[in-house]
Amino acid sequence: MESHKNQNNNSTSVNTMKEKIKKLVDHRLFQPIVISIILFNGFIIVTETYYTGNQLLLLIDNLIVWVFVLEMVLKLIGLGPKRYFKDRWNFFDFIIVASSLIFYSTPFVSVLRLIRVLRLIRMIPAIPALRKIIDSLLKSVPALTGILGLSLLIFGIYAIIGTTFFSEVLPYEFFGSFHTSLFTLMQVVTFESWASQVARPIINEIPWAWAYFVSFIIIGALVILNLVVAVILSYLGQDDEAKREEQMIQMQKENRELKKDIKEIKELLYDIKVEKKAE
Repeated sequence: MESHKNQNNNSTSVNTMKEKIKKLVDHRLFQPIVISIILFNGFIIVTETYYTGNQLLLLIDNLIVWVFVLEMVLKLIGLGPKRYFKDRWNFFDFIIVASSLIFYSTPFVSVLRLIRVLRLIRMIPAIPALRKIIDSLLKSVPALTGILGLSLLIFGIYAIIGTTFFSEVLPYEFFGSFHTSLFTLMQVVTFESWASQVARPIINEIPWAWAYFVSFIIIGALVILNLVVAVILSYLGQDDEAKREEQMIQMQKENRELKKDIKEIKELLYDIKVEKKAE
């Protein structure tokens, strides 16, 4: 009987501890503090690029790793493993923190530096606005595959034309082969020295080449880029629409409940009035 009581007391104390940790994790100041630590971590990483091997900076960096571990443990206890890993951003956080621990004393300095830099990506799940943008980008990937296919087709056609007609005008690295032509077209579509380095020397030798470059820029840079922007913006707006719909449904539900309550009050008042008249 006594052992049973002790077990109940232990389970109660564990539940109480979990509730306290959950309140701490859900506290409005918890997330801003985490964001501040991530920003401070970024400042330390940048400072390390100027003072390589500084022992104080390395010590602070190691302390930050253990602060992140503590944050992860608190979330795991407070939210529970099921709820914690249900959010894919928490799973991403877990991988970053776990990797920091795994490579904590690794001889591979470059890997450790990469993990330190990746810790800054934790800013994305920490700030809702950033999460919304990344979530929208990920949702738009299936729609963007069609645009990617169209881009590959256009680039391929123009690369073949460029290789066929311009291979002898410019050096090999511009239009000498299919893959060099593709790279040159990437330079053209980003507007990086395309006129002085690529287009004008070819137009001087082949006058009709202006049509090639102008048409490619209009289709490749303007049309396709605007298509990508339009798709991403449409997915960004979908979340807001979904929230508005949820709010409307909630308001309609509340209105129906309110009408029901008013009807019941009216019926009650009517019954009271009838009873008074009967008296």
